[in-house]
Amino acid sequence: MGVITLPAESDLTNPLSPGLYIVATPIGNLGDITLRAVDVLRRCDVIACEDTRVTGKLLKALNIKKPLHRYDDHASEGQRQKLLSMVDQQAIVLVSDAGTPLISDPGYRLVRDLREAGSPITTIPGPSAAIAGLTLAGLPNDRFLFAGFLPVKGKARRDTLDELASVEATLIFYETGPRLVKSLNAIHELWPNREVAVARELTKLHEECRTGTANELSDHYQTHAPKGEIVLLVGPPLDDAREWDSDQLLRDALLDCSPSKAAGQVAKLTGQDRKQLYARAIELKAQ
Repeated sequence: MGVITLPAESDLTNPLSPGLYIVATPIGNLGDITLRAVDVLRRCDVIACEDTRVTGKLLKALNIKKPLHRYDDHASEGQRQKLLSMVDQQAIVLVSDAGTPLISDPGYRLVRDLREAGSPITTIPGPSAAIAGLTLAGLPNDRFLFAGFLPVKGKARRDTLDELASVEATLIFYETGPRLVKSLNAIHELWPNREVAVARELTKLHEECRTGTANELSDHYQTHAPKGEIVLLVGPPLDDAREWDSDQLLRDALLDCSPSKAAGQVAKLTGQDRKQLYARAIELKAQ
């Protein structure tokens, strides 16, 4: 373990070396900002941020005044080129609205271009909602996959979940309150028995982490509308007997398909025997 060193008081007035500094900021509780992050914010020349109003509030709380340059998902090529041209002469800080920049936030193109140009880049690590949610959920954390936001449209959401079905790891998504129940319902359709966790309002006054099946959590949030930013986690695959509700999958498929085609779809998804599924589909169709 390295020795912790704090910036000397005299260092705070010295400018930083030119380059890009990727600075993580709090995801809720201001007390989570690191000493190093404050030091870099105080000594940099310019701060590139998603929303100048959000970053302005953070700087005001820290009693720091710096020029702010907007850089978000809609930044133009010209805006990126402007930052690229500044890095050789100035210390540029990149922050997101909250948490660690580049994690489902803009910035990777800027970093990529700077690396190709051989420009100095420094990371100042700190809070990340994905990691904070993982620590609270109690799901297996030896292997996990961060998959960003699930798609808004139902078919695209289902396709994404299908693609991730066999990943032997805990899945981590970001989600919004208005879309949470739809995502939980989609997870229930595919994996009715997997353990799921919803972590929200992390590090804030009303922080919570609920666990259960997707159906149980959907029932809760249909009557308790979720607010705030959300981390949605899904446990890794179970053994075949518990992973799939094949009867429900067959019923869903039979709404649009023949028993033969329905059995084929479910067999492809679950790896179960097609002949057995076909026989069961016939029974369900008769019911």
